[in-house]
Amino acid sequence: MAFDYKKEYKEFYMPKGTPSIVTVPKMNYIAVRGSGNPNDADGEYKQAIGLLYGIAFTIKMSKKEDHQIDGYFDYVVPPLEGFWWQDGVSGIDYARKEDFKWISVIRLPDFVTRGRFRLGCQESYGKEKGRIFLRLSFFTYEEGLCVQCMHIGAYDDEPVTVDAMHRFMEEQGYVLDITDRRMHHEIYLSDARKVAPEKLKTAIRHPIKRA
Repeated sequence: MAFDYKKEYKEFYMPKGTPSIVTVPKMNYIAVRGSGNPNDADGEYKQAIGLLYGIAFTIKMSKKEDHQIDGYFDYVVPPLEGFWWQDGVSGIDYARKEDFKWISVIRLPDFVTRGRFRLGCQESYGKEKGRIFLRLSFFTYEEGLCVQCMHIGAYDDEPVTVDAMHRFMEEQGYVLDITDRRMHHEIYLSDARKVAPEKLKTAIRHPIKRA
């Protein structure tokens, strides 16, 4: 049976509907950086998602190659995630989507090295699309101490869940620690193309520190 990160690491991917404190270890990702409103039909964000999944599935299907990656194991491609921020804003202003800056990511298994990642890019897009490689990166990130919660509903309704998270962290003796290196983090557990907005599941995570 394929290894499923969501099931094996529920503490990181399937938080409860009430806030909790978690320490997130270092992980490796495929990443694309960009800016702008994620809802724009022809915007950078939509293009980024296509790039990410192209590489993610190329690496997953490398099991069919004659020479498998050392340490390869079959796995379910992890969910799409996003780190979001806006210049001059501590947190997120949902009314100013055009000002979003983001890093969209998909987690990589530990057996994927930087070299294998570059090879996956070449296999997916070919050398003639070298400019695409400039937008893709092998991203290592240790998120550390955070407050998180499962949000059920439309993305624009996230402030209600975020407010609950912030009240909880303060009650537990923590303060928000969003910086240029620690950002608002979302993990998308539903396919927005197929699931009604009121039923979308999104894990929301904010960095914190002791007060």
